[in-house]
Amino acid sequence: MDRHVTSRRPLSAATPLLVALALAAPPALALAPACPSDRASLTTDELLAEPPADDASVVLEGIVTGVFMGDDQLGGFYLQNDESDRPTGLFVYAPRQEPVTPGDRLRVQGRFGHHHGRPQLARIDGIETCGNGRLPEPVTLELPRDAERLSDFEDVRVRFDQTLTVSGHHELERYGNLKLSAGGRLWHPGQTGAFDDHDHAERRIVLDDGSYRARPDPIPYLDDQGTRRVGSQVTGLTGILTHAFDAHRLHPTETPEWEGGTRPEAPNPATGGALRIVTANMENDFVTLGERGAANRAERQRQEAKLNAALLPLNADLIAAIELENRPVARERLIERLNQHGDLTYEAVRHPAPGTDAIKVGITYRPDRLKLLEVVADEDRVHHRPPLLAWFGTPEGEPLFGVVAVHFKAKSGCPSSGDVDHGQGCWNERRTAQAERLAQWIEQERRDGLPVIIAGDLNAYAAEDPLRVLREAGKRDLVHTEPDRAYSYVFRGQSGQLDYLLGPGGIAEHVGDAGSWAINADEPAFLGFDGSQPVDGPWRASDHDPVWLDLRVD
Repeated sequence: MDRHVTSRRPLSAATPLLVALALAAPPALALAPACPSDRASLTTDELLAEPPADDASVVLEGIVTGVFMGDDQLGGFYLQNDESDRPTGLFVYAPRQEPVTPGDRLRVQGRFGHHHGRPQLARIDGIETCGNGRLPEPVTLELPRDAERLSDFEDVRVRFDQTLTVSGHHELERYGNLKLSAGGRLWHPGQTGAFDDHDHAERRIVLDDGSYRARPDPIPYLDDQGTRRVGSQVTGLTGILTHAFDAHRLHPTETPEWEGGTRPEAPNPATGGALRIVTANMENDFVTLGERGAANRAERQRQEAKLNAALLPLNADLIAAIELENRPVARERLIERLNQHGDLTYEAVRHPAPGTDAIKVGITYRPDRLKLLEVVADEDRVHHRPPLLAWFGTPEGEPLFGVVAVHFKAKSGCPSSGDVDHGQGCWNERRTAQAERLAQWIEQERRDGLPVIIAGDLNAYAAEDPLRVLREAGKRDLVHTEPDRAYSYVFRGQSGQLDYLLGPGGIAEHVGDAGSWAINADEPAFLGFDGSQPVDGPWRASDHDPVWLDLRVD
């Protein structure tokens, strides 16, 4: 974009035009006094109907519909014709020009061109204000009904009367925008089984911030707690619709009014003597600094404080901890801080064969509530992180159940060939093989018919092959009765479940309360221990939500 701008001055009668005025139809709505007719000018509709060559000098007349002239904004404003039955708009790049006001009727002389593929007027030679009036009525749009028509209203003032939901915020800190969706949050196709609908394009739009700057300060759209959670909603969004960076996006001209997105309270403690079992992905709980977790001591202190705030309120009797550093000191430090900062006392199960991966799984339990009877690990080479199976009984030693902590191969780090993404993420064949081996190994290790609870991060959504294998082996979700609406993770605007407590149908009858504590996946990453705006409390202690259930053992 050429950012050279001349001083603002009114247009003169001698100004040459390289395009002629098309026959003008009477305006459908007299929004403001017309500009003087002593020289030819074009409406946005006429200009876009037969656009001149780039760098052609034109005079454009229209109504100002959106102003984004600040130094940290788009650097210009939008003009629109006043024909309500055929609205068209154009962006005028006019940095350092005197401000204009929505509703102004302007005559602008500048050079026609394109920026990132979008038509615009730039290198402004003059702006003449002819009067002001009321804005054109916004075009009312609805998703997904009008998804294929959005391109017809680019650079036009529009309104979405419907409720739109925040489905993703991974670009909020970097670019100041949010992913919004119609009909609620967007579910990962692997969660629902709708594998053909990978991006929900007809339901999505981006809420931008009237700027294309990086790292906006302050970050827009945050609430009074400094967050903007997935699941927050906005109704009646009004602004300028445009297309940039491969997406339709809206620059608001009215302040969005947010609803929902309230942070959840911790679940109530288990009652009636039930045992609370939790699985929690700790997102690289590394004692060693500068590895995969905290980069320095200050980050580590924040990380530990957040993990404490996430685990202690759950009042768990047993925790399957995922993504511990593969060193004994990580297990020891977890126990130390739980016992130091909480009212309960924990012990850790020593993993007999943690493998060679940088991270491992672990199991922590309350010895006043459970007695550890036996421990075994599966060293089959199909696993990247050997599963850990611990058998537990009552404090008196009466056998109760087994818990196997698992962490299947992640979808990232794709190979160049072979087990690549065929719709369920990379390494799906490996995860499926891990699920088959896990089911076989559990049966091999079963003792006295006791049930085994699978606890951990399977890196697979509920409708994908690894979960299908486990269901066929008799394992069921002990927490969620509607898996197509369950989630513990949000990835690029799509919600889904990666973290599970699974078990046989017999044990399901003894499960009372259960759920996910949504403290992480819905929160922006910049609130985490290593983010730009870390906050106190459990919020974004990890990228996965902890999952819990209360098991009656009477």
